[in-house]
Amino acid sequence: MATVEVPPQPQLAPVRATNSVPPEGYEKKCIFCRIANNEIGTELLHCDEELSCFQDIKPGAPHHYLVIPNSHVGNCKSLSKEHIPLVQRMVERGKELLQGKNVTDMSDVRFGFHWPPFSSVTHLHLHVLAPASQMSFMSRLIYRNNSYWFITADQLIELLNSKGETS
Repeated sequence: MATVEVPPQPQLAPVRATNSVPPEGYEKKCIFCRIANNEIGTELLHCDEELSCFQDIKPGAPHHYLVIPNSHVGNCKSLSKEHIPLVQRMVERGKELLQGKNVTDMSDVRFGFHWPPFSSVTHLHLHVLAPASQMSFMSRLIYRNNSYWFITADQLIELLNSKGETS
């Protein structure tokens, strides 16, 4: 009889207990702060001291996750040049999450943010969508590059890099 090897499943990072002390910058009325603090029954796919990840409740692609900072950070319009490392870490965490879900074609993914006033939650959150080629017509509109309502992570980093520079 042949032995079948089962590949190891990615391990979930430990989740804070609901009775733990909320992180600095916690906003009690913010749904994403409450999710990151494990106060709501949302399954966290990753949680560390800085970032949490979970599935979007209205997926726009077969893989649609949100990466959020655990501390409350306003929307992408409120960011400054100092936030670039945070945005970069959010993208890296999104890539790691996708790789853990066996998504290997990083050329067919979309990483981005809704541009205010077109964001439903004012807590910074990165949309991680894959494969982008399998997004529905409506999702292609909602998460469209170069639109008034959605900015890619690369575009946001470029914008933040240019803040404070004089022409």
